[in-house]
Amino acid sequence: MAETTLDPEDMLPLTPAVFHILLALADGELHGYGIMKEVETHTQGQVKMGPGTLYGSIKRMLAANLIQEADERPDPTLDDERRRYYRLTDFGGRVLAGEAQRLARAVQVAQSKKLLGGAFPSPASGEV
Repeated sequence: MAETTLDPEDMLPLTPAVFHILLALADGELHGYGIMKEVETHTQGQVKMGPGTLYGSIKRMLAANLIQEADERPDPTLDDERRRYYRLTDFGGRVLAGEAQRLARAVQVAQSKKLLGGAFPSPASGEV
């Protein structure tokens, strides 16, 4: 998919896996295992991505120009040369920002319905 022909909004909504991968790459380049660990850390262990999900998503994200493989690699004496590092493209960053805004709007609706920060009011209790 060419960046010039797509509006970032056309990519939304993102799957949770793609959203978390893009979010992990927002701070800079990472290799696959680093992405998995970053996602697990940011979600406090609630999202654990297996290799099949990760690398299947990465393949589709590369094709959609959301991410690209990094040209430069760390010093081979400090890192395994077989690792591939990935980074956000400008288009991927715009898609990530659009998804974050979409999710923020959904959270605002949930807050307005008093769904966050406490138990859901029960219709039987008369609190609706």
